[in-house]
Amino acid sequence: MTDNINILIASSNAKRQSAERSFRVYGIFAIILSLSFLFIMIGSIGLRGATAFKQSFVQIEMEIPSDKIDADNIKRARFGKLLKAALRDSFPDLKSRKEKKQLYKLISSNAEYSIRDQVLQSPEIIGTKAKFWVRASSDVDMYLKGYIDTNIPEDQRRISDLQLSWIGKFQDAGQIESRFNTRFFLGGDSREPEQAGILGAVIGSALSLLVCFLIAFPLGVFAAVYLEEFAPKGKLSRVIEININNLAAVPSIVFGLLGLAIFLNFFNLPRSTPLVGGMVLALMTLPTIIIASRAALRAVPPSIRQAAIGLGASKVQTTFHHVIPLAMPGMLTGSIIGMAQALGETAPLLMIGMVAFIVDVPQGITDAATALPVQIFLWADSPERGFLEKTSAAILVLLVFLIVMNLVAIILRRRLEKRW
Repeated sequence: MTDNINILIASSNAKRQSAERSFRVYGIFAIILSLSFLFIMIGSIGLRGATAFKQSFVQIEMEIPSDKIDADNIKRARFGKLLKAALRDSFPDLKSRKEKKQLYKLISSNAEYSIRDQVLQSPEIIGTKAKFWVRASSDVDMYLKGYIDTNIPEDQRRISDLQLSWIGKFQDAGQIESRFNTRFFLGGDSREPEQAGILGAVIGSALSLLVCFLIAFPLGVFAAVYLEEFAPKGKLSRVIEININNLAAVPSIVFGLLGLAIFLNFFNLPRSTPLVGGMVLALMTLPTIIIASRAALRAVPPSIRQAAIGLGASKVQTTFHHVIPLAMPGMLTGSIIGMAQALGETAPLLMIGMVAFIVDVPQGITDAATALPVQIFLWADSPERGFLEKTSAAILVLLVFLIVMNLVAIILRRRLEKRW
């Protein structure tokens, strides 16, 4: 009898151990599979976006005649004609008007303004023959980066055989080089891929997050303090708590519709501005901050409250002098995580008009602006091949911001939290 019982126990232990080993294997497999998908996603985005941080430039030698360019009126000078003449001088065998147009398409449409800025910085070159580095067009840049297949028929690609021959001559003369694309970080949006930048979108996102934080953080903290420390525990407080939890799960586009109906249509606030964008994001982030703040307040031991009240402190003094300072690290952590979530939102901003094409960098919260996720959405919908790498590069920048914000939240939690 004893031997049978021991056999049954051993068999049961063997089954449990086998099940535990299987569970561990499944867990490890799930983690490896998840990390593999993550690495594949980030790797594919990184490979496509890495080339956006480089831009091709073409060197043009042109004369700046003193009889046509006045040192006092450089901004009014027409450098476009001089630039086209210099291009024609580089290839004097051009005959038809069509060939000339193809030649002009080798460089960016804003090349004349780049030359103007260089002349403004060095006015002493007026009256001399100087060399200028200007941006290559997006098609030339894509070809030099290997994105245009020259083996397909000429009528099926955006760059002709004649243009390829001109590019080859520039390369042989050492007049084409690749440089770091500062315009991508310091410029606003543009219809031309080689001129498009993310500065306007980054500033728009920063201003929207600033408005969001200034509204959502104090309201969320005070709401959490009242509900957790002062509100009577009853049906009403339970209903409010349930609704706050439900609001945290509401799709973000609903908050965009709410902002469209209230802030734009009812209060007539300016459309497509960081002010309205921040207010909409504040509505979306508020439940997250309230929930995180209440959790931080619950983590403060009751003995802190009892000791303060025992020494004669009032309920308000106990809460604001002792409880809130101890709970503030958790509140800040929850707020930063909520802000990181708001940074990546697109749908609510689309509903309030921040999808508009904005070239200028916003200077304030009432200036028309877009946001980084919306900029990614706009570029992803563009047909030009040059915007594909810009989209991937902008996604990388957004991921960096999100990672930094989450790292800040983790560092704050580890450095400021107290273990009871």
